[in-house]
Amino acid sequence: MADFAIDLTPHEVLRRAHVMEALGPHWDPIQALQGEEAAHDLLYSGLDPQQQRLYNELVAAGILPARGHRAAP
Repeated sequence: MADFAIDLTPHEVLRRAHVMEALGPHWDPIQALQGEEAAHDLLYSGLDPQQQRLYNELVAAGILPARGHRAAP
C-alpha cells in the first residue's frame, strides 16, 4: 500500500474563478440574498391555519429556518 494524496486547492481556486466569471461584473450578492428572502416570504405567505401550524412545528424542530413574524417561539 502506498499513501496517495491530491491537493485540490488549485482546482477549487479555479472553480471559484469560473463561478465568479459566470456571475459577471454586475452580480450583487446583497440583492441576490434579498431576492431569496422575498421568494421565501412569498412561498410561505397565505398559509391556512393547518399549514401555518405545520410550518411553525418545522421551524421549532429546526427543519426550516425561523423567519420574520412566522417564526415559532
